[in-house]
Amino acid sequence: MGRTGPVAAGESSGSVVRRILLGSQLRRLRDSRGITREAAGYSIRASESKISRMELGRVSFKARDVEDLLTLYGVTDDAERDALLGLAREANVAGWWHSYGDVLPGWFQTYIGLEGAASLIRVYEVQFIHGLLQTEAYAHAVVARGMGAAPAVEIDRRVALRLERQKALVSERAPHFHAVLDEAALRRPYGDREVMRAQLRHLIEMSEQPNITLQVMPFSFGGHAGESGSFTMLRFPESDLSDIVYLEQLTSALYLDKAEEVAQYEKAMTRLHEDSPGPEGSRDLLRGLLQLT
Repeated sequence: MGRTGPVAAGESSGSVVRRILLGSQLRRLRDSRGITREAAGYSIRASESKISRMELGRVSFKARDVEDLLTLYGVTDDAERDALLGLAREANVAGWWHSYGDVLPGWFQTYIGLEGAASLIRVYEVQFIHGLLQTEAYAHAVVARGMGAAPAVEIDRRVALRLERQKALVSERAPHFHAVLDEAALRRPYGDREVMRAQLRHLIEMSEQPNITLQVMPFSFGGHAGESGSFTMLRFPESDLSDIVYLEQLTSALYLDKAEEVAQYEKAMTRLHEDSPGPEGSRDLLRGLLQLT
């Protein structure tokens, strides 16, 4: 991939992963034949940039394009062709989040698909509580603050999308979710006092779920490995798909999968896990903040 800009969630998110896997396999086939992106694009009546987007898994696949590329790359075995064409069909299945397209930025759609397909999600958050752990009232306060003068219906739709994402944590194939929240995220108020109190109680309750590990990085520790800001690491059950680091920006996002870059974030995440109090100590911190709120 490199640099680039309940049940429903689990069933449909796999299409994003399949798209990325297919793109990766097409890239490997092209590289092995020494064919340029420009030449590949010409063979399917498209541009070099279209081939790049296909190989990064950012666009849907037309069966005819995949067939023509496989022919160009010398893939003649029927079983191999059928497997890749089947992957293309599965990759084009629309995810549940497409119904929220009116309020969902295009660059975030890829993340939702990856999040829903991950077997392990690790996050560090400093600005606010992670979206998968937010109560409805807290999420509404966050979205309303960020959207400014947006119509109430749009704010409600964005909150509904966030709550829909949370269903993955309680589905039959729920991922393990390991979150490190900076104490700043817990002290920064969104909504009134009762909203914050309910959010802290929700964090304590969620931290006791078997697939959720929650740690708090306290102010008292001082400087720590999360100095570069919030980030997310995703791991997938598919062996062909490498770990991905997700970095969200104001109007876009970065998806990193280069081994050397992922290793740096892995190191930072490990340090955050080691330097933060464990789950029970973190629950004690949450209880203490609840008494003060």
